[in-house]
Amino acid sequence: MSNFPIQKTEAEWRELLAEKGAEPAAFQVTRHAYTERPFTGKYEQVWADGSYHCICCGNHLFDSGTKFDAGCGWPSFWKAIPGAITEITDHSHGMVRTETVCSQCGAHLGHVFEDGPAPSGLRYCMNSASIDLQPKDPE
Repeated sequence: MSNFPIQKTEAEWRELLAEKGAEPAAFQVTRHAYTERPFTGKYEQVWADGSYHCICCGNHLFDSGTKFDAGCGWPSFWKAIPGAITEITDHSHGMVRTETVCSQCGAHLGHVFEDGPAPSGLRYCMNSASIDLQPKDPE
């Protein structure tokens, strides 16, 4: 996919993620659509106030107030920041799912399902390795 505003080579993505101290799986997850094992991601049970951003480019993806415990083993959100995520039909693994990628750099984030809570009915099921929590400053 080369139709995203931010373009880098695989070597540049590897270097950038290493500089950011991203977890080891981040490159495979974001650039090659790997999925981390359920209940292993660092954000699966984090409930801190803040905002979640793409680990690759910093694009603001979700606010912590939309995160919920779906019990699925991955961080889940019921609403994305408008325009932050591009949805792609995914036919891998013998299923038809809706893949979510960052609208700015094309990083694989996870999938969105129509089994989430009100008001959206959506469950954005994300890989912890593809997102970065920026905590809200205490006031």
